[in-house]
Amino acid sequence: MNPTRPTGTYPFGSKLRPLFQEDRSPKRLFVLGVYASAVHAKWIGPDGRVLVRALAVASEPVIFWDGSGAESIIARIDVPARAGRLEPADPAFNGSSGRSIDDDFLGPLGVARKDAWLCDLVPHTCLNPKQCAAIGREYEPRRHDCGLPQVDLPQVPRAFADDRRRAEVLDEIEEAQPDVIVLLGDQPIRHFLSHQDRRWRKLADFGSDYGRIHPVVIRDRGYQVLPLAHPRQVRGLGMHSTGWRLRHEVWKREVAPGLLGRPR
Repeated sequence: MNPTRPTGTYPFGSKLRPLFQEDRSPKRLFVLGVYASAVHAKWIGPDGRVLVRALAVASEPVIFWDGSGAESIIARIDVPARAGRLEPADPAFNGSSGRSIDDDFLGPLGVARKDAWLCDLVPHTCLNPKQCAAIGREYEPRRHDCGLPQVDLPQVPRAFADDRRRAEVLDEIEEAQPDVIVLLGDQPIRHFLSHQDRRWRKLADFGSDYGRIHPVVIRDRGYQVLPLAHPRQVRGLGMHSTGWRLRHEVWKREVAPGLLGRPR
């Protein structure tokens, strides 16, 4: 099955690029997130005034990017002088989920990134309401006068996966041959796992034993699933639950180090 490959254009002209796992060899873990982030830039007007603190201007170079090389990526974007200039946004806006994957999930489990297959329900950037508002407020009024391309990016969907996308994710899982499937937050549970096993629809449905492994059957094959909070919750980014963050901190110290046992 050919994977989902939508098209679109960022502010200032970079093209949307879907992100998929590049190393397709079997992996110990399969990590399923929600949707890809983007490279964010600070947009400064020709008068030196900051127009947008963090504007999505390009697709991440790799899935669950850690933020490295943001300056060189942004430097390659052509910005007319009359539109101002772009600088890398605050590091918190670039690669935070990727750094969290390494530091808050894989590291505590004793798994290197090379031994993990990374996947998102939506394999590309989606514009959230704040990005849409920034584009409407600052970019659109300047677009014609500055000769800027029209932005044409998908917005955050109401449903993060349909039957076709779930089938694509299942194909990736079979290719990855993981010991454990890690689910990052409510959305992978609601839009993927619940369609394979109706016992769970959200992270809280797994009960009080946070971050334990549960057996499931997917496509007539047995797997182990490990439901965990989303990196946004774990890192306290934006709107988040302090409760999930604190539970994850305990998990990192007391549960994760011995959870997987010896590598296969």
